[in-house]
Amino acid sequence: MASKLTPPLNQYDHVLGAQHPVIELIEFGDYQCPHCGAAFPIVKQLQKTYVKNMLFAFRHFPLTNAHEYAFTAAVAAEAAGRQDRFWEMHDLIFENQDQLSEELFPELAKAIGLNMAAFGRDLADPALTEKVEADFESGVRSGVNGTPSFYINGHKYNGSYDYDGLSAAIEQHITVKH
Repeated sequence: MASKLTPPLNQYDHVLGAQHPVIELIEFGDYQCPHCGAAFPIVKQLQKTYVKNMLFAFRHFPLTNAHEYAFTAAVAAEAAGRQDRFWEMHDLIFENQDQLSEELFPELAKAIGLNMAAFGRDLADPALTEKVEADFESGVRSGVNGTPSFYINGHKYNGSYDYDGLSAAIEQHITVKH
């Protein structure tokens, strides 16, 4: 039996894409995971291909035992989100994945024009730490067993994260909906 997304997509998720989607693609990811870094351009390509039909959401699943900066990166993305720049920070973190450090996050924040005083305060806000932890707990409850893990319309996708595999699964869901 396929694992279900728990909780379902909700107002706490950062979403990007169609307002009335046929497809909801949710990724549980870790900003320092090389496989997530490899999946990043594939997700971008899928967003372009299915721009009219797909909504994409990203939930944090930092593997802190393996990746020193994964949790801080997730909090930095959330801090940028408070200034409506989650997706810009998300993209920059992945684009600079091989350079992650405590010093990099303020540089990225500056690059996207964040209010640096607010960004600094938000990095230390326990509410953002709790948001990242809630995303991680959601992943555990949803059956995430590695990153990246994808859910399509609330059901775990167990195939490869390459473009062809994800696209075929999305097409199958679109066909079923019509």
